[in-house]
Amino acid sequence: MRFPFIIVLLIVSCFSFSEVFAQDLQVLTEAGNEEKANAATLNFGADIMSRYIWRGMDFGNSPAIQPNIYLSWRGLNVGAWGSYSFAPYQAMVNNTVSKNMGNYTEMDMYVSYTYKWFTLMFFDFFIPNGLDPNYTTIQRYQYFNYDYKTTGHTFEVSLTFTGPQKFPLKVFVGTLVYGDDKAKDTLGHFNDVNKNNYSTYIELAYPVSFQKIIDLNFFIGGTPFAGSWYGPKAGIINVGLTAKRTIPITKSYGIPVQASLIANPASQKLFLVFGITF
Repeated sequence: MRFPFIIVLLIVSCFSFSEVFAQDLQVLTEAGNEEKANAATLNFGADIMSRYIWRGMDFGNSPAIQPNIYLSWRGLNVGAWGSYSFAPYQAMVNNTVSKNMGNYTEMDMYVSYTYKWFTLMFFDFFIPNGLDPNYTTIQRYQYFNYDYKTTGHTFEVSLTFTGPQKFPLKVFVGTLVYGDDKAKDTLGHFNDVNKNNYSTYIELAYPVSFQKIIDLNFFIGGTPFAGSWYGPKAGIINVGLTAKRTIPITKSYGIPVQASLIANPASQKLFLVFGITF
């Protein structure tokens, strides 16, 4: 049995009246800015994507709307994220029979904390229509079912390192530690309820700015273990480039757009994805 590893590194003089008055104004301004910086902020929005591609895998084979809402305070983030496809998709049962899986849906919750260069995150994936059509118990559709053997939830613990501005390399390591990440049984079904895969994903990413208008992000990710959420073999599953920019609509408002070229060498697939953020 493989066990996850998580590496956590939580590493006076006298003045004239006018000078004192100016100093008081500066103190008040700094205090006001500090108060704003320490205040909690609530953010929400949505992306419309031509495809939902996650870690080199296509979820839903359809355009999707992906709403989000999150609360931020002093490095702490608590949020919810979802994806809802516009059309149904098909999946293979034991690589022989095509099954209608309906419209792909996903509802996730997360909490993270950032300290300096490190972000520790707990993520709850909930996918009621499943990653594999072999495993279809009614309990999987029940959101508040957290039973290890029948839940549709999958919990991931991850650690992200983000380098300084001079070298902003990002390193992500995430391991699925509980829930619907089951090993295969003797028939090849992903429903051996007594075994967890501890599927692990590692990604390196590096952002650059192109002509101060377009933000580029180069990334490469893979899994060190075979027979997991990410495929039957260890290897590179997610490599590509994402370009983002904001299209100005008025002097004070613009619409962020993005395009990604993504390859999955393990599955021999290539994706070109476009998205709009509101």
